[in-house]
Amino acid sequence: MTESRVAVVTDSTAYLPAELVRAHGITVVPLQVTVDDDTGDDGADVTAHDVAEALRDRRRVTTSRPAPDRFAVAYAAAARSGAHAIVSSHVSARMSSTLDSARLAAASAPVPVEVVDSRSIGMGLGFGVLAAAEAAADGAPAAECAGIAAERSRSTDAFFYVDTLEYLRRGGRMGAAASRVGDVLMVKPLLQLRDGQIALFEKVRTSAKALARLEEIAVSAASGGPGTSVDVAVQHLGAAERAEHLAARLRRQLPRLRHAYTGEVGGVVGAHVGPGMIAVTVSRHRPGK
Repeated sequence: MTESRVAVVTDSTAYLPAELVRAHGITVVPLQVTVDDDTGDDGADVTAHDVAEALRDRRRVTTSRPAPDRFAVAYAAAARSGAHAIVSSHVSARMSSTLDSARLAAASAPVPVEVVDSRSIGMGLGFGVLAAAEAAADGAPAAECAGIAAERSRSTDAFFYVDTLEYLRRGGRMGAAASRVGDVLMVKPLLQLRDGQIALFEKVRTSAKALARLEEIAVSAASGGPGTSVDVAVQHLGAAERAEHLAARLRRQLPRLRHAYTGEVGGVVGAHVGPGMIAVTVSRHRPGK
């Protein structure tokens, strides 16, 4: 593998495993999380546990984008390290204004910056970032790496279970009418990332049935044409045991599985989905891709 001359930057909502960030030399710019009156970096100053506990205690939790200066610092550091160009891929613009900060900083960066709207979040964003980093390490130019990041993120399927839609409603990530579906009917909602935003996918009566259905959906999403392989990520907030159980079951059922990742989301996503969330992201690889 040759040394990359294209640097790859993302934000903390990808929740990439730390070992992959290190191995691929990816720069992660954190979003901000505020609990009551205390603000800190997502994943560093404010952890998933901090947010889960605050939500259970009904304390106020809000999130915000990184300031453009945070991206400017990251881009300047990449240039000083020898990068001739940068690919900066981020959480869906329909869910966060993080992309605006990246674009503002890119306009005055010391090297060209390709800013990518992943139209996703979590490992839906993360798989695209990894694909871009792999292409960069193989010597691909920045425009090609950016195209790979966008295509990979947008071709993933992401589904998730939440105990309640209340947190999404509070944060404005789902309309009040849709959020009341779970409350009025006492159902457990399954959600989907669709067109860069969160949408209701199915309504299931119990949490056990919802998780079983999530497994079925993931297996179906992983199917493809002859030779198609998949990467899968199971992410959670305060539900490690259930996430590991689901990941183990998926590993047994997906014969063409390349990589499987399990981990906890951080405070930004956690603030909007609440404790108990389980997400499955499926990324397919067609032959020759």
